[in-house]
Amino acid sequence: MNLYLRLVLCLLFTAVLVSAAILPAPLFRDGVVLQRDKPLPVWGTAEPGERVEVHFRSQTATAVAGADGRWQVTLQAESASAEPAELVMTARNTVVVHDVLVGDVWLCSGQSNMEWKVAASADAEREIAAAIDPLIRHFKVPRTPASTPQTDCGGQWESAAPDTVGEFTAVGYYFAREWRKRTGVPVGLVNSTWGGTQIESWIGDAALRTDPSHEAVAARWQQWLDGHPARVERHQVALQKWRDEQAVAEKEGKPFTRREPAVPEGAGSRREPASLYNGMIHPLQPFALRGVLWYQGEANGERGAEYRTLFPTMIRQWRAEFGQGDLPFGFVQLANFERPVDKSGQQWAFLREAQTAALALPATGMAVTIDIGDPQNIHPKNKQEVGRRLALWAGAHLLGELNAFTGPKFTGMEIEGAQLRLRFSEGQGLRTAGPVPTGFEVAGANRRFVPAMARIEGGTVVLTATGMQAPVAARYAWRNAPEANLCNADGLPAAPFRTDNW
Repeated sequence: MNLYLRLVLCLLFTAVLVSAAILPAPLFRDGVVLQRDKPLPVWGTAEPGERVEVHFRSQTATAVAGADGRWQVTLQAESASAEPAELVMTARNTVVVHDVLVGDVWLCSGQSNMEWKVAASADAEREIAAAIDPLIRHFKVPRTPASTPQTDCGGQWESAAPDTVGEFTAVGYYFAREWRKRTGVPVGLVNSTWGGTQIESWIGDAALRTDPSHEAVAARWQQWLDGHPARVERHQVALQKWRDEQAVAEKEGKPFTRREPAVPEGAGSRREPASLYNGMIHPLQPFALRGVLWYQGEANGERGAEYRTLFPTMIRQWRAEFGQGDLPFGFVQLANFERPVDKSGQQWAFLREAQTAALALPATGMAVTIDIGDPQNIHPKNKQEVGRRLALWAGAHLLGELNAFTGPKFTGMEIEGAQLRLRFSEGQGLRTAGPVPTGFEVAGANRRFVPAMARIEGGTVVLTATGMQAPVAARYAWRNAPEANLCNADGLPAAPFRTDNW
């Protein structure tokens, strides 16, 4: 047999071995945290028809790979454990996943404020130096848009330490730190985020097609595609100009710091509806989770009416496809931020209202952040308090903690001549974070809102306005960046609200 033929046969044999090799799903890598007290799906790919055996602790389960090569077993629920174990998968080859813990796993998703790193949060230097907890682990899903559902993604598990935690999601990490105090169990954070992304990119195509906003989403995407060739042409001109300027600077020995023009986003980009669900959520299903933490909405800030249905649609789809019932879903309401492009000054108020619509779904909770944002920065740095407020909700919902986890909730209004009386639940110790209540407006039958004077009377707030004898409606914190200070005795803020539907 000549040398060439031997080489070809060797390559063919190697290809057969590779194709037959068992390959676990992306999250089953060294350092993984498995969800306690729940059945544990474990899956991957192998040669079609191949028998796969999975061992973990005292358990063994088997499966046969289907025609598409996919296999899956479901291990029985395991109790929490900080003692590292091995997850072993055997077929023609053996894969051993080392340093496996059992605790609580939270999927952290959304756009830039969830993606925001510990290294860029408040007091980062001190926080990073103190981050020594090998039982908090983080898996960053790479940014991966896709036009069709994917089964694999990159990423690796890392334990919280000064040389790693700076890259963790800040909201997720500060939540995990609080959760560790409450439970004492290992915590895994699956960080699937991408800044500047719209919610329609995080929803699968089948679910999108059932949503009332589907036609508007599809039309907007088609319009974007139609304009793509022109954007490509403009980019080529801008890129050539950038290169010419760079060459001149280098020739003259001058620094050149201007960024290269970004490549226009078209089909297959993060802008494509369903693209991030396909590439960054679908590969994770049906991994067992304790719950989901979500922080997104800025990219949909001008389309509150669409968000009102799209957000619940996404929650329902994720729950259905992770297959764990009403998976707890905590989310962050948008913080106060001044939007110069919004002449009305109220677009985010309507988006915040749309976010609250998701609370009609079971096992949902909202962290209000209207008081801890930065009017001049869309990325407020106080992520510690965001994580703490999410943990307050999760502790009450999942652990039965009796502490307050939400601020005063508007429940009703009474018209009393020239004044309005607003009533609240969850308002124990109703108070303000300043000398007097701020952020209130009232309107008469003409629907023109004016600033209101407010005073607290027991568990109610009474509103009046100079010269207004017959007010009929009230709004609170109904601005992009309102000066609003109503809270309860625990300092938790009231969410923005309105009594009208105008």
